[in-house]
Amino acid sequence: MRIVKIIIGLTFLLLITPALQAQKPVLTDEEQVAEMVTKEVDEVFHDEDFTKKKNKKFPNAKGTMVVDISVIQNGKVSTFFKVESDITDMDFISFMSKYILDHKFKFKLQKQQRYKIRYTITF
Repeated sequence: MRIVKIIIGLTFLLLITPALQAQKPVLTDEEQVAEMVTKEVDEVFHDEDFTKKKNKKFPNAKGTMVVDISVIQNGKVSTFFKVESDITDMDFISFMSKYILDHKFKFKLQKQQRYKIRYTITF
C-alpha cells in the first residue's frame, strides 16, 4: 500500500513539474525589471531573424537610438517611444517599434504595475 502511495506521489510530481516551470516569474523590483528588459531586448535585436529582416529592408540603417519601453502586468510592451536618435529613417524606426511592441517578455509584473525602461541600442 505504501509503495502505491509513493508511486502516485512521484507521478503527481512528474506531471506538475513542467507546469510549474512553464509559469513566468513575477518581478517586483524595478532594477530586476530593467535588467530583464535590457537582456531580452538585446537578445531580440541580436537575434538572427531580426538581423536578417533589418539587413534586407534597411541595410543602411546605422547609428544609435535611445528609447523608452513600457512594460505592463502580463509582460507585454505597452509603449515604445524614441527619445533621441541619430538614425533618421522613420520607416526603420517604425519597423523597430512594431518588432518590440509584438514582443512578450518572459516575466510578469504584479497587478496594476507598469515600468518604463530607458534603453540604448547601436546598430
